[in-house]
Amino acid sequence: MIERPILPTRAVEKVWGREHLSAPFSAPDGQRIGEIWFEPAEPCENLLAKYLFTSEKLSVQVHPSDAQAPDGQSGKEECWLVLDAEPDAVLAIGFKEAISAATMRSAALDGSIEHLLEWHPAKRGDFFYLPAGTVHAIGPGLSLAEIQQNSDITYRLFDYGRPRELHLDAAIAVADRTPHPAHLRRNIGMDQSVQLVDGPYFKLDFIVGEPDPETLKRFDGGVLVMPLSGDVTIADECIAEGECAALTSLAPARFSPQGSALLAQSLR
Repeated sequence: MIERPILPTRAVEKVWGREHLSAPFSAPDGQRIGEIWFEPAEPCENLLAKYLFTSEKLSVQVHPSDAQAPDGQSGKEECWLVLDAEPDAVLAIGFKEAISAATMRSAALDGSIEHLLEWHPAKRGDFFYLPAGTVHAIGPGLSLAEIQQNSDITYRLFDYGRPRELHLDAAIAVADRTPHPAHLRRNIGMDQSVQLVDGPYFKLDFIVGEPDPETLKRFDGGVLVMPLSGDVTIADECIAEGECAALTSLAPARFSPQGSALLAQSLR
C-alpha cells in the first residue's frame, strides 16, 4: 500500500498578505494570508515548498548558507516562479553595484537600502534562483511558487517601519553585497517542460503533461510534486492544483495531459 503522499498544508498570516486569494485557495475571514506552506516530510524532508501572495512590500532580507547558519540548522537557498503578477509588480534581488558593509549598514538604518537594490519587473513565467546571501525583497501584487531548503532563518535589514525585529549584524555578516548574476533569472513561458535548477542543494523541473523518460531518470528517488494546473494521481490518490506531495518515486504517478507541475528533489 502506498502511504498517503499529500503534505499537510499550513496557511500563514502575514502583514503583507492578502484577504482574498485566487482559486483554489481562500483566506479565512479577516485574515491576511501571505504564505501557504506544505509541511516537509520524508522522503523530501530537506525541501520546503510554498506559495506566496503579496499585497504590500516584504522586508528587505537575507538568508545564511549552510556554513553560516546556527549550529544544527541548514541555510536557505531558494527560488521563485512567478505565477501571477499585477502590471507594475517588481522583485528586488541583489544590489545595483557592489557596496561596502558600512554603506549597507547606514542604508539599512535610514531606509535607503531599497534604492540600492536592483528591482526587476515581474511577470508570469519569470524564474529567479537566489543563492544564500542574496539580499532581496518582494513587491506587492505577486503570486509566487517557492522551492527552498527546509529552513526558516531570515535576517531582516529594513521593514518599512513595521514593529518587527531587525537583524543588522547577522544580515551584514552573511550578505553578498554585489549584483545578482544574470544567468540565475529567466522567463520560461509556461507552455513547455524545462529544467530550472540542477544543484547544488536541489533539482527543480517545470513540466507540462507526463514526464518524459529523461525526467523520470533525473528524478529517480524521493521527489516533491506540486501541480500548478491539472492534477496528478497515484494509486487512488489525487494530488490537485494547490496541493503538494512527497513521493518515493514518479513511476506510478499519472499527470494530466495538459496540466503543469513542479518537480523537486533534494541533493543533500
